[in-house]
Amino acid sequence: MIVGVDIGTSITKAALIGRDGVTRESASQPSSLSRLGGGRVEQDLEDVIGSVATVVRKVLATDDETVEAIAITGQGDGLWLRDEAGRATRAPISWLDARASDLVRQWSTGGAESVVNRVFQLTGSGVFPGSHAALLAHLSEYEPDSLERAAVAGYCVDSVLQRITGVMTVDASDASLPFLDVTTRTYVDAALDLCGVSEWRHLLAAPAPPHAVHRLDANGATMFGLPEGTPVTAGPYDLQACGFGAGTTRLGEGTVVVGTTLSCQVLTEDLSVAPGSEPAGMWLCTPEPSTYLHVMPSMVGTASLDWTLNLIGERPEGLDRLLAESPAGSSGVRALSFLSHSGERAPFVDPNARGQFTGMDLGTSRADIVRSMCEAIAYAARHCFDNLGLDSELAGCGGGLKSTEWAHIFADVMGRPLHLPMEELVGARGAAYVAWESLGAPVDIEIWRAQRRIIEPRAESMADYESGYRDYLDTLSNARESWGPK
Repeated sequence: MIVGVDIGTSITKAALIGRDGVTRESASQPSSLSRLGGGRVEQDLEDVIGSVATVVRKVLATDDETVEAIAITGQGDGLWLRDEAGRATRAPISWLDARASDLVRQWSTGGAESVVNRVFQLTGSGVFPGSHAALLAHLSEYEPDSLERAAVAGYCVDSVLQRITGVMTVDASDASLPFLDVTTRTYVDAALDLCGVSEWRHLLAAPAPPHAVHRLDANGATMFGLPEGTPVTAGPYDLQACGFGAGTTRLGEGTVVVGTTLSCQVLTEDLSVAPGSEPAGMWLCTPEPSTYLHVMPSMVGTASLDWTLNLIGERPEGLDRLLAESPAGSSGVRALSFLSHSGERAPFVDPNARGQFTGMDLGTSRADIVRSMCEAIAYAARHCFDNLGLDSELAGCGGGLKSTEWAHIFADVMGRPLHLPMEELVGARGAAYVAWESLGAPVDIEIWRAQRRIIEPRAESMADYESGYRDYLDTLSNARESWGPK
């Protein structure tokens, strides 16, 4: 058995997982997310580490099976500054943070010669306000003492790893954005120079080798109640782990993760950038050196839907009922779902991106408004995959796809079947899958892939959604012109 841990932005989950991919026990624990105004979003490192200890102990208390390893995944991006002992030198800054939006706007000017485009050409990564590049540059100007006190500028997963093993490193998936050459797994100094943060190069930890296995130290053993020396794997981070947990393991296959935000991703060996591509998305290292995950991580997702439901006084539990009350096309109501303070980061980067509803009249119902937002998020996924070049099977996971009707909308908009895992804790499951590979005892992935249900696209809706998607692209193009200077 392996304990898989998925450290989300607001909740940490753990699952005791067997080699058949089935969860025996699970637990969850909220963690705090501080919204401080001005688009600033931070977390508390001790609170996050405490949530990990709580969920691991909870699942271990329910079963006396031998634990082969602890497998950790979690949120990526943001900036988690720590000292030599793994203590925070300031509150971790979330990937949701927007304090560096003005800086990214400046970096985006100049067309092909803009900082954002030049970094993209060097590393294949788009820069957005919640990324290392923007946050390091912002703190370098406004809060250099935090950087001076730090020994490492890391991420969520490696912050936890350091506290339970004493090892200061980072998984290559986390390090991929925005300074890594993913083919050599080394940092690109020219990219740091472009962002004006080369003086902080020493804060970037060396990426761990593929399939690295660490060991619990005395502190980690005490935290979890496990023997010192228990194997620990840390990565890949949650986007990639969700793909593996959903059964996406073959080249060309894709996964859509419908969570707080929307991640669209495809496994590939191809690192070529299509001519005319906008500098957005990223290629992530995977545990296999010659395979990469091409990701378009949109800022839209269930957060946009939750805002819409709250606006009309509805709860998430009523979503399927509302979707059934409005036809495909939402009775002519159209939406753009860009509600994040930091704008959008894929398939285009624009800190000015904002949402809208159009096509409403006195006959518009609450259900039409909700359905239009659900359709807009599905269109955003289609837009991402059109840029990624999905050419094989599509899996889906995340809290949003608990809604059967919304899952059908995604299948209809994409025009292809959607494979949904029956297990809920998909990120923890994916982390466990990688851990067994790293331990030299890979699971039978065909057994794992068989544990999925298939949502087939509905022919009667696909034509409407093909037309709706073209309208969405036109509306988006016009809206981008109105959002102001880039």
